[in-house]
Amino acid sequence: MIKKLIAISMLVGLFCSARAQYDPDKVNKKAKASFEKAYSFAMNGNYAESIKTLQDAIKLDPRYLEAYLSIAGLYSEQKNYPIALENYEKAKAIDSNWFKEYDLPYSINLAGMGEFQKALTAIDEFLAIPNLNPQSKKAANYRRKTYQFAIDYSNQHPAGNYKFSPQNMGDSINSNHLEYFPTFTIDDKDFIFTRRVNGNEEFYESHFENGHWTKAAPLPGDINSNLNEGASNISQDGQWLIFTGCNFPYGYGSCDLYISYLTPEGWSKPENMGNRINTESWESAPSLSADKRDLYFASNRPGGYGGQDLYVCRQLPNSRWSDPENLGPEINTIGDESAPFIHADNQTLYFTSAGHLGYGGSDLFMAKKQGKGWSKPINLGYPINTIENEGSLVIAADGKTAYYTSDRTDSRGGLDLYSFQLRDDISPARTLWVKGKVFDKKTLKGLPSGVELTDLGTREVISRVQTDATGNYLITLPVGKDYAFNVKRRGYLFFSENFPLSQKAPDSTYKIDIPLQPIEANASVVLKNIFFESGKFDLKDESTIELDNIFQLMKENPTLKIQISGHTDNVGKAADNLALSNNRAQAVVKFLVSKGIEQARLTFKGFGATQPVADNATEEGRAQNRRTELQVISQ
Repeated sequence: MIKKLIAISMLVGLFCSARAQYDPDKVNKKAKASFEKAYSFAMNGNYAESIKTLQDAIKLDPRYLEAYLSIAGLYSEQKNYPIALENYEKAKAIDSNWFKEYDLPYSINLAGMGEFQKALTAIDEFLAIPNLNPQSKKAANYRRKTYQFAIDYSNQHPAGNYKFSPQNMGDSINSNHLEYFPTFTIDDKDFIFTRRVNGNEEFYESHFENGHWTKAAPLPGDINSNLNEGASNISQDGQWLIFTGCNFPYGYGSCDLYISYLTPEGWSKPENMGNRINTESWESAPSLSADKRDLYFASNRPGGYGGQDLYVCRQLPNSRWSDPENLGPEINTIGDESAPFIHADNQTLYFTSAGHLGYGGSDLFMAKKQGKGWSKPINLGYPINTIENEGSLVIAADGKTAYYTSDRTDSRGGLDLYSFQLRDDISPARTLWVKGKVFDKKTLKGLPSGVELTDLGTREVISRVQTDATGNYLITLPVGKDYAFNVKRRGYLFFSENFPLSQKAPDSTYKIDIPLQPIEANASVVLKNIFFESGKFDLKDESTIELDNIFQLMKENPTLKIQISGHTDNVGKAADNLALSNNRAQAVVKFLVSKGIEQARLTFKGFGATQPVADNATEEGRAQNRRTELQVISQ
């Protein structure tokens, strides 16, 4: 509202009569007549003709201060800050004392150019004017607070070598229509966005092939209609598309969230996501977590902290969605929060806010999960944020490449889609992923199963996903940590794998097809997440996750009997290796007995280096040979 009042005052007030030292009576009469004509053009929205007429007035009287101020105000309305400043400064050069009453709009244009220190000086000169009316003082103090914030931010977050350099995504994506609300799959191969053609919003897609984006085309299937579809979010595996539909038949409110599924024939007919998510109020801007378990969105429903708040729904075991949870006062304010984007790391949230301190209007912020809540949001800083209202931002799995909408000078027509590189301090974790299929080892049939990713250091479950009906899954791996990867299904031995990513980041994705073995005599599994110190048999803390898996397997199958076997590489004396492998197997059995599993159901045996599964000539092979295995003796 403050910005709107300022804009109106700039447009109307700049045409008002001069006061104080500036004497309008000395202005050329023909120039005054041109000024009046320019005023009429401006009031009718014809800014170009108004500016031309004001320039004619200046030709008649080069010291016509009011004409310079009016040109500056009109260029400011069009966000053309350089030319606006040029004309403000010409006016200031004519009479700097008289100009002080225009230091407020002058400061706004300085801030629009990123000249925050100069803007602060100008606003202080404005506030020093005696007897300012309350409205002007309120507007000036608001601006002063934003300028001081900008100066403090640049001191606390020096740019260093970082350069903000947005790149237009090109003619395959952008057109002479409006393009906005980008979303993409985790491999960055499928790019979906909203395009507005003749007032109708529809979804378009492009694919990254041979180093280039294909020509964007409407999404196939039944998702596009003569209604407006916008603000979409595709699931990271490319199977779901959740979006905002406004004024749809049988909706709950003005704008609701809808879901469509990818089928062999294209995208399915949209389904309303139901009255747990949608209300009589406004729901929009969905963002789905990588594991498809958390759905973030914006709503202005009653009971929030401000106009629009951010909420999250959790997917329940029965595949329904929980009641929405407000993200709380760390995220939401008395202002509007919108455009949430949860990164593929499932830890980092980006969103817009008009309530947190920033540069003016709505700024982009970042927050991290912290226990059950969120860290204090961090402003993304200038020039990502400006004095204008910022829109949505989405970040690729690499944690560096960001996509957003802008109407920069190189746009193909109005709003276009751009990409740029984030600064390190506002980037999420680089995220890779594992995908594949879970299937029955004997029948090769796909198995719907639970897939779990656990931080080995904290033993915290980072992500849980459920495969689809044919056993396909995708799970993300934020780098910089070590993970345990487990797959479970009743009636089968569990699968486990570990990913040691804390020391180095791999440069490729993992594709793991997982054959689960039915629980039957002689079935076996390598326990990839049982860890010992080199040459020792004390179980490391990181082994707890895997040990608990074995315990749960024994509890769910009360007649099951197993053998734990230990194996080593061939380094060292054979007798020492045999003793070490035996002691390690025994350590696992002792843990299970301590948890309440009957000793009679458990046996252990060490084999030393006598049963290698890989070549001991390489370190990689020796690592595979150092292992602990579980074998079914009987059911």
